[in-house]
Amino acid sequence: MVKLRLLLVEDDLILKDGLERAFTKSGYAVDVMSDGDSANKLLTYQEYDVIVLDLGLPKLDGFEVLKRLRARGSKTPVLILTALEDTRNRVKGLDLGADDYLAKPFELDELEARVRALIRRGVSGGSAKISFGDLVFDTSNRQCSFKNVTLSLSQREVALLELLMLKATKVVSKAKILEHLCSWDEEMSENAVEVNVSRLRKKLNIFGIEIRTIRGLGYLLAKLEPVD
Repeated sequence: MVKLRLLLVEDDLILKDGLERAFTKSGYAVDVMSDGDSANKLLTYQEYDVIVLDLGLPKLDGFEVLKRLRARGSKTPVLILTALEDTRNRVKGLDLGADDYLAKPFELDELEARVRALIRRGVSGGSAKISFGDLVFDTSNRQCSFKNVTLSLSQREVALLELLMLKATKVVSKAKILEHLCSWDEEMSENAVEVNVSRLRKKLNIFGIEIRTIRGLGYLLAKLEPVD
């Protein structure tokens, strides 16, 4: 079986080694670059299925690597992985042509789920979609639908649902949700997390899906149990 090719551009030695091992274990053919200039030169002749790109790189920053990649007409999916998590940098990265943006610190399973979604998008030439039963989240236009019925969600509800769907059957802590939503709006309290969970829960319950509260741990996306 032909392995999918992944380019990791990261200058943090410990993180770089850890991610290289993780992606290799997951079955990818991984190339690693630790500075932007080397990555840019490599990308002038080598094609990849997906690129995981840091921003704070020596010699040439990640923004410039991305800008030059898109200027050459490349449509390779790019996930920005960076400590620069403020909205301004997120918007700049997306405007330059990034397909996704994940702030450090992060959880490995979420990163791998996002990479898989981007690869599906690249292979199909269409949208990167995450599914939970008949609930489908399209990461390209950030819309969610249930059996082709589009859900009307606020920006915070979209970000919350995306996280819950990426985690699928795993419990997501309130702290993780707060961290994820704050990347969209810096001013947010734990009470606001509960409010947004409650609002989204009501919208999902109509479709037989619930956000289950696991006391002391967090929230879990699940199918509603039928009532006898």
